[in-house]
Amino acid sequence: MENILSKLTISKVYSAATIFSETGVTKRRNNRPCFALIFKYEGETVYQCGRESTISNANNAVILPQGISYTWECVKSGHCIMIGFECDYEFDRIISFPVASTDELLDAMRGIERKRLLKNPMYQIECIRDLYNIFLKLCETQTKKYVPGDKVKKLSPAIEFISNNLDKTIKNEDLASTLGVSTVYFRKLFTEVYGVSPMTYVKSLRIKKAKEMLRSDYGSLADVAYSLGYANIYDFSRDFKKHTGVPPSKY
Repeated sequence: MENILSKLTISKVYSAATIFSETGVTKRRNNRPCFALIFKYEGETVYQCGRESTISNANNAVILPQGISYTWECVKSGHCIMIGFECDYEFDRIISFPVASTDELLDAMRGIERKRLLKNPMYQIECIRDLYNIFLKLCETQTKKYVPGDKVKKLSPAIEFISNNLDKTIKNEDLASTLGVSTVYFRKLFTEVYGVSPMTYVKSLRIKKAKEMLRSDYGSLADVAYSLGYANIYDFSRDFKKHTGVPPSKY
């Protein structure tokens, strides 16, 4: 879920409103015209999209993507706050996010509602900024829920070493030594926390940085490759195409 939120580029906030629904109310929505973030801070609503059911309550916020069709039923009366927005990312199912602090999320969403009501100068930019901040908090909650904090902290020296040495050859042994543990244990711990092997993680960071470099006037492909620790342009081109689907010369 964190990856989905990180890909959202918000271009406009359409609306922000607090709505009350009675128990038993059911409605069908076809081809939703825009995205919406919904937080049911009182009661409970169940969304049905295809065969998937998604619960919206004080513990779970949901995003309704643009273009989907779904049915919602209020199973317990109460208020929800809804923010409609536009972004350039597409997905075809309702997404649910755990809420760490009901009051914090509610205050942030009400802040957007107030800004849209008052429409002070720069309110649209402020609303986009505030919605990004909400998504950032939801990402942090998702990460904390599934990744033990002590393990993330334990791996922080290795992550720092990687970020500072992308232009050099990086080995598992080097990373394990930053933690003072065996290579076998390090690889197991890293894969458990990040879901990929250390070397796959290193390659993914290099490709991300390569994309940024290719968008600039950095220089030749060879310059990019050597600046990212590749021994030659062929290895760089192979990895880049594997991760992106296109060779760097066409990116």
